Amino acid sequence: MSPSRERQVTASFVALADSLVDGFDVVDLLIGLTQSCAQILDIASAGLLLADQRRVLHVVAASSEATRDLELFQLQRDQGPCLDCYRTGTPVSVPDLSEQADVWPSFARAALSAGFMSVHAVPMRLRDNVLGTLGLFGSRVGSLNEEDLRLAQALAHVASVSIVQNKILADAGVVTEQLQLALSSRVVLEQAKGSIAQRGDVSTDAAFEVLRRYARDHNQRLTDVASAVVARTLPASLLIDHARSRPS
Repeated sequence: MSPSRERQVTASFVALADSLVDGFDVVDLLIGLTQSCAQILDIASAGLLLADQRRVLHVVAASSEATRDLELFQLQRDQGPCLDCYRTGTPVSVPDLSEQADVWPSFARAALSAGFMSVHAVPMRLRDNVLGTLGLFGSRVGSLNEEDLRLAQALAHVASVSIVQNKILADAGVVTEQLQLALSSRVVLEQAKGSIAQRGDVSTDAAFEVLRRYARDHNQRLTDVASAVVARTLPASLLIDHARSRPS
């Protein structure tokens, strides 16, 4: 492992470990997890699905809008490797999506059209309770090496513990409460991104960076800032001006 990659891996686990203290922002944590995966693993992007109390999956985090759209497509068509991973609770590895057209015909076409040639999925779980899946999307054909697969699963395990905060004492009620909070927060975040994207005439990816920069520069929770934008107590234009006033 190169020194730079080792630093990135360390930073990712430190961020997850820090989330075990009170007051962490679960949506920001999970978005950061997908972005870390895209940076340190041999993949192009990552997405994360979590189940609600009815065991219905939702897209909670993605490292890009293209990935988010593809994850949504899986849910809408009820087919894809991430769904299979969730249902079985075991990893799914697809080195070449073009060879899986008969297994997931709609998903395979959509993924290939989006530029993804391979996909791997690992479960997020707490003991026997599968919380969701972490999807890893590659822009070229090929398997993930064993080190990357183990690292992805380790990140997913630590993130699962972070969601419920205490894996020893966690029961089904706590898990359900934390997952529902994450899902509700994600809806507000998407609304805030839409408002900023429209007001600033920028992409939704850029709008998210505007939100995150403002939250971090003002030491506020990402979801609190998003809620204020949606409630219009914090003008979207203020966040846009703040982002433009700072160097990249």
